[in-house]
Amino acid sequence: MRSRGEERVPVVHGRLAIVVVNYASAALLRRNLVIVEGAARELDPATTVIVVDNWAGSDERRETRSAASEHGWTLVESETNAGFGGGVNLGVTRALADGASDVLVINPDAHIDTASLRLLRDATAEARTTLACPVIEDSDGRTWFAGVDVLLDEGTMRARRKRTVGDARPFEPWLSGACLWITREVWELTGGFDEDYFLYWEDVDFSHRVLDAGGGLALVDGAKAVHDEGGTQRAEVEPSRAKSEGYYFYNIRNRMLFAVRHLDDEAVRRWSRSIPRTAREVILRGGRRQLLQSVAPVRAYLRGVREARRIARRRGVQRKDGTWS
Repeated sequence: MRSRGEERVPVVHGRLAIVVVNYASAALLRRNLVIVEGAARELDPATTVIVVDNWAGSDERRETRSAASEHGWTLVESETNAGFGGGVNLGVTRALADGASDVLVINPDAHIDTASLRLLRDATAEARTTLACPVIEDSDGRTWFAGVDVLLDEGTMRARRKRTVGDARPFEPWLSGACLWITREVWELTGGFDEDYFLYWEDVDFSHRVLDAGGGLALVDGAKAVHDEGGTQRAEVEPSRAKSEGYYFYNIRNRMLFAVRHLDDEAVRRWSRSIPRTAREVILRGGRRQLLQSVAPVRAYLRGVREARRIARRRGVQRKDGTWS
């Protein structure tokens, strides 16, 4: 305990880097990343910006190179589409090698202000193994993410605000990869993102591994980011509620990937039995009208269910007692 006259030693903050994983979104970088960079430089004038460009064609690569050159951003060019987790790994590894102590990972269709960045920094300044995330709103001011739990008994999601006193269902909170403040210590604790997810659920997995390694999660209520959901994954001509085929497929598939990575055999069996039902719930996030307008949701459902069952069976093959069915 400090004596009455003792002054608190101020926290010395390290260098900040911004990492954005880009896929066919050069226009969004020009619109949003410029805002994020300006906000971050008010907090730390030495902030660096790293854009990881997943391959989406030669025209898009030229546009991304032009944007990076114009604004002085560091460009990491992937010769393939490494997915979100793979892109984050490339960017954060580069940022830490260049001397950053803290990394803001943010989507190209998102932005955040200086006051919110300061709150994220302060939340991790003395708790360096804490992963932090702001509350995220959509462009209309509606809450898009304010904490979500994965229910471990069946593999469905529940908003944090829907927790009730006395509810005995096991759950685990997670933070959205749309905007994360990652310290060097958290990165070293976890080893980065699991690239097998490619898209979606990799943030659920990362949050789990932070907790499993003894770290913490902080949803910083006073901090806010704005995210235009689906801006990088949905064509403008589609209905506003509809998601991309990739969204449906990977959300269906990766639910079971998470289960076989982290849960016991009985939990994997429970999650496997509900694959068709939870897959339907994923598809219906885009509404029913889409089913009359495109075969893509049905195709994603069939592919996702097939792949999820394959992952579950693979877990069964790995068991030695032959009891999996």
